[in-house]
Amino acid sequence: MKLGPRAVDQRSPGEILGGIIPQVRFTTVMILLINTALFIGDYLNPSARLLSLGGSVPAPYMDGQWWRLITAGFLHGGIFHILMNSWVLFDLGAEVELIYGTSRLIVFYFISTITGFWTSSHIGMHFSVGSSAGIFGLIGAMLAFGVTDKTSMGAMVKSVYSRWLIYCVVLSFLPGVDFTAHVGGFAGGFVAGWLASTPRARVMWKEPLIRVLAGISLAITAVAFGMLYLSITRS
Repeated sequence: MKLGPRAVDQRSPGEILGGIIPQVRFTTVMILLINTALFIGDYLNPSARLLSLGGSVPAPYMDGQWWRLITAGFLHGGIFHILMNSWVLFDLGAEVELIYGTSRLIVFYFISTITGFWTSSHIGMHFSVGSSAGIFGLIGAMLAFGVTDKTSMGAMVKSVYSRWLIYCVVLSFLPGVDFTAHVGGFAGGFVAGWLASTPRARVMWKEPLIRVLAGISLAITAVAFGMLYLSITRS
């Protein structure tokens, strides 16, 4: 099958990795808009109890409320929390989408959010919210690309995101930061990035599968927020 050049081969590394403002695409902006809308909604109507009913809780208190592992990744505990996460995601999400494509970004973010808050719930035993689990998953996916891609682009990505990982791990030890969610998110993103890889002619059979997985991820996320809504109406 004859294919055109990969998106990663067409892009200008200096323009994106070295630029002050990245070329943000649709999916990254949509995640940021959802996070912001939920934050504003919680601020204007705290009686809705979005955080308490949608945040991740220690496993003994989960009580079958599986949707918390997903909805927690879109909720934030304060203005500084959402601003910091949005700043990082604004840059990082665009990079991942440019290298991997939209479907893979959705799958990576979905998987790493779940693995991050599952780890927090079962190992860290924390109440936790925030997009940082998904952010660490995207860092993991970028490092997976850097490890598996033997071109100069792969080497550069590995170098850049190794530094990102170091900085973010240091910040993970600040008071109130959920280190275990970060570890779980990074692990999920790295494994997902390793398995999915970027589109290549010899493994084009992956592309329909990844698009299906992206659709399933979006559907399950919608169901999770539907369950959160029902929980709010019953409380």
